[in-house]
Amino acid sequence: MILRLYLRDITTGQSVTFLKRLHLSVQTTKILASQPSPTQEFVMSIQWYPGHMHKASKEMIETLPLVNVVIEVLDARIPYSSSNPFIGELCTEKPYIKLLNKTDLADPEITLQWQEYFEQRSNTKTLALDLKNHDPSKQIIDLINKLSPQKEGRNTLAMVTGIPNVGKSTLINCLAGKHITKTGDEPAVTKGQQRINLRNGIMLLDTPGILWPKIENPQGSYRLGTTGAIKDTAVSYEDLAYFGAEFLLEKYPERLIERYNILQLPKTEIELLELIGAQRGCLRAGGRVDLERVSTIFINELRAGMLGPLGFETPEVIEAELEQVAIIKAEKEEREKLRLEKAAARRRKAKANRK
Repeated sequence: MILRLYLRDITTGQSVTFLKRLHLSVQTTKILASQPSPTQEFVMSIQWYPGHMHKASKEMIETLPLVNVVIEVLDARIPYSSSNPFIGELCTEKPYIKLLNKTDLADPEITLQWQEYFEQRSNTKTLALDLKNHDPSKQIIDLINKLSPQKEGRNTLAMVTGIPNVGKSTLINCLAGKHITKTGDEPAVTKGQQRINLRNGIMLLDTPGILWPKIENPQGSYRLGTTGAIKDTAVSYEDLAYFGAEFLLEKYPERLIERYNILQLPKTEIELLELIGAQRGCLRAGGRVDLERVSTIFINELRAGMLGPLGFETPEVIEAELEQVAIIKAEKEEREKLRLEKAAARRRKAKANRK
């Protein structure tokens, strides 16, 4: 996400973002030594990769040769951002089932787009699910048996993977028909691998929810935070609320009008949050809006589906973002290459001078 610092414009009295003012400053006064290229932005991704995730990743690599089918549980609101590239890289050969969970919270048209997108890979099948309200056990078991027919005397080993807080434990409890694993609305509930014998020829391998060491797409990292896949202690509610409010103003303005009974929507996310804060009585001394408090309310309502079913990303949006990430990464690598070449030249010059 673009780094946002919210300030009050002393000439107009309106809230503006430091980012917009900084870009204008760069363009008009050229304060910086060299003007950034159009692809360069002041970007900050959320990163959350605690030690148990590194350990779990190593254990998955060790176990994978024994696995017959890989099941990855995704958040249907953010199917690409909630798909761990580490898992995708491991599963190029094995049958791969992507379960798009939380369809009750997701835009159905966009969910269908993602199913078609993922199934372009020959080894991949998808199912759209609402594990909270429906039992899809028969569908999933039939699909596992179709992709990996059972062999006499051997269980089919199905590895269940996914990022934190997408519903892996709920899925396993559903398939097992009883409470096997702990579930919760916060990430990182499952800490280690465990095997669950379904006694129908299928053995499930439950794995901890893991992210990856570096989330390169800043937008993706904020989608993860906004939907609850990243622990709230790793990012502020305010930052997530600015991201979510900006998205809803652009893509689902009618939901904001309906939910908050707003006659005329403000133009910026900070103004929207201040308006909601005033409505909900989130005020500090002097009548100022408590942004932390209103941000917490806004994000919790968004996560609970009170703003309706949402699709935070489409295949088209992701393709454009990945192109941008690739360009920025290439520029960064080129700058690093030039830096190293200059450093090497200085060392050669210093060595020649000593002679």
